Amino acid sequence: MNRRTFLCGLTLGTLSAPLAVDAQQPGKVWRIGSLGMGHIPVPVSNPIWDAFLQQLRELGYVEGQNIVIEYRSAEGRAERLPDLAAELVNLKVDVIVAGGTPPPLAAKHATRTIPIVMAAAGDPVGSGLVASLARPGGNVTGLSTFTPELAGKRLQLLKEVVPGVSRVAVLWNAANPYAALVTRETEAAARKLGVQVQSLEVRGPDDFEHALPAAIRGRAGALIVVDDPLTFLYRMRIADFAARNRLPAMYGFREYAEAGGLMAFGANLADLYRRAATYVDKILKGAKPADLPVEQPTKFELVINMKTANALGLTIPQSVLVRADEIIQ
Repeated sequence: MNRRTFLCGLTLGTLSAPLAVDAQQPGKVWRIGSLGMGHIPVPVSNPIWDAFLQQLRELGYVEGQNIVIEYRSAEGRAERLPDLAAELVNLKVDVIVAGGTPPPLAAKHATRTIPIVMAAAGDPVGSGLVASLARPGGNVTGLSTFTPELAGKRLQLLKEVVPGVSRVAVLWNAANPYAALVTRETEAAARKLGVQVQSLEVRGPDDFEHALPAAIRGRAGALIVVDDPLTFLYRMRIADFAARNRLPAMYGFREYAEAGGLMAFGANLADLYRRAATYVDKILKGAKPADLPVEQPTKFELVINMKTANALGLTIPQSVLVRADEIIQ
């Protein structure tokens, strides 16, 4: 299914939505490439991707009328990304939208001319996607999720909820430069807080089977899951493991908590994807990626799953609860 073109107007049910006043060139049908690590977002509704599509509609772009979206997904296997990126290039799409860090990197390696919009890249400068946030250069621009202090704040929050924890397992995708950066930042924060870190590396779907049980064997008292397209795709499996083994866990995005994770603190992905649509609009209207500064998150949120906390026998301190943006009962 990941190698077909989807005209998703029927699934969206919004073909009758009015076009913006400054609708694009009459008769022109733009082709947008979507490259990701996760499952293709159709026909099942995906709130994050829906935010992107909704913003496109508000800007005058409707699937099946003046845009076609070519979906390509690696289904959690990063080694497939280069071939999928090459497919989009061969289709001569007008712009490629890529989430996370590995997908835009694969797209950049596949083309230096087709514009690439990062929907939520981790560390675009450190990974070589752009020259700088203010002046990206090249054919890549978009949104970044990277804020160095986040790793320390997540560990601090976890310690407030589990004050006696002395050893924390960190689950991260070793194939993602951004995940490696966040892991280093977490280790630095742990040293300051007197916490030992146990590294749990994964590179693909098959690695969770061995990585997760290692946390129990290593007597970790809590778990930190580094936000990444791979761990995001398998967030329910990770949350189920943590629950079964009574392991308090901190995650990066609200969707992890919605999947049963204890807590999540980070940027709002739907907001980033919504903002990515404005980049697509500007590029289709003639703007050059090199001239569009990379934007960072403006919205962070703390989400706590009280059902999971109760199942773990944890009492969330009032000092943490008052800071929560949402509490899942």
